[in-house]
Amino acid sequence: MNPKGSPLRTAALALVLAAPSFAALLALLSGRRIEPAPAFAAAAFVLAFAALFASRFERGLRALARAIEALARDPNAVLEEKGKGFPALFALPSLALLRAGRRLKGQSDEARSGLALFEKVFAAVPGPLILIDEGRRMLRANAAALPFVGPLSEPRDLASALRNPALLEAVERVLRGAQSEAVEFAVFLPLERQLRARIARIEGPAPVAVLALDDMSEIKHAEEMRVDFVANASHELRNPLAALIGFIETLEGPAREDSEARERFLAIMSKEASRMARLVADLLSLSKIEESERVPPQGLVDIAPILRETVEAFSLRAGERGMTIRLDIPAELPEIEGDPDELAQVFQNLLDNAIKYARAGSEIALDATLARKRPPAAAGEKAYLAIAVKDQGEGIPRHHLPRLTERFYRVDPARSRALGGTGLGLAIVKHSLNRHRGFLEIESEPEKGSMFTVYLPLAEEKGAEETARPF
Repeated sequence: MNPKGSPLRTAALALVLAAPSFAALLALLSGRRIEPAPAFAAAAFVLAFAALFASRFERGLRALARAIEALARDPNAVLEEKGKGFPALFALPSLALLRAGRRLKGQSDEARSGLALFEKVFAAVPGPLILIDEGRRMLRANAAALPFVGPLSEPRDLASALRNPALLEAVERVLRGAQSEAVEFAVFLPLERQLRARIARIEGPAPVAVLALDDMSEIKHAEEMRVDFVANASHELRNPLAALIGFIETLEGPAREDSEARERFLAIMSKEASRMARLVADLLSLSKIEESERVPPQGLVDIAPILRETVEAFSLRAGERGMTIRLDIPAELPEIEGDPDELAQVFQNLLDNAIKYARAGSEIALDATLARKRPPAAAGEKAYLAIAVKDQGEGIPRHHLPRLTERFYRVDPARSRALGGTGLGLAIVKHSLNRHRGFLEIESEPEKGSMFTVYLPLAEEKGAEETARPF
């Protein structure tokens, strides 16, 4: 409808409205029941009233049209008018239309706000999250889920990304009516991972399911390590305990009066007891270091006196095998942030291994200097102190190097036990360096020897918030 109106349309509407009255007056005139003058006067009055009503009627239609058009363009524009100037005939429908527009706008704004909030929450969830429709198609996936499902330019079946039968069956059960399901499964590309999927149903006109993934790989690995640790510790303690029990029974029985056997057995028992004591001490030391591993030490340490004292303490043991320890450190070394007792234990363990496994009569070198290269796995541009312990032993085959810092891992278990090793020395070194935000580099060549290089960040370069873990 033209909002400006039309005089011809108004006149036509007035004639239509007056037509019944004109017909009645004409009938009265034909029957001579009314005189012409009063009849024409009545006709004029009816026409005037019809014209006035038609004008107001059309103005009301125009106002209603304007309200509808304004509501279509912008509901706020309509709400400002609040029906002012509308003819009485159209006031109620116009106001009802405006109120409906207000409600619709409020509902629309609320829906948009809710959708925007949903999108933000969906994207902010730190774990992988996937929205699945009733046809098992993936509708949305947050950033954490993209490594598992890839980009979702358009909906596609869940099986195209995660093909585990147990997972797909659980999703189907939820889409058919189950409220929730949980299932564990493994994926092997690009890396092997152990995942736990939790699927929940969301009711609606078209039910959907939300799939949340939890990476359980570290938990599973920790559980495996715990089981291995208990088994290894039990094995390490069982043998010396069995030997002690056997010797005690022998001394209580057949060798009760045999002084020569008693002396020999007591010497062996002392050796086995010392071995257990070392194992327990190393276990306690490792546990203590692991407890504080995430809290870097705060005190400043001069590393030179620690290295000198360590070399002096081990020189006698080295001399028993005809070995010498050469210490080469600059006159001045920069300080580092560290725990002096833990650092001393690090170099004690490295020198202890070198004395055990190097050739008799050879030289062990302990060198300290500013690192000329960035250590492996180091981030940023920090400056490091490099302290290397180099021996002239048989060397270590390359395939053993990555596992040397594992608890109880030994290249030659029988030889290690015979030499009194507990299999925990390098594990203690690893965790101590983790706490100091340092690194360990192992280089070895068969028949030429091995070099263990410790990298420690200098105090002035070490950030308080540094949390890199090299192992």
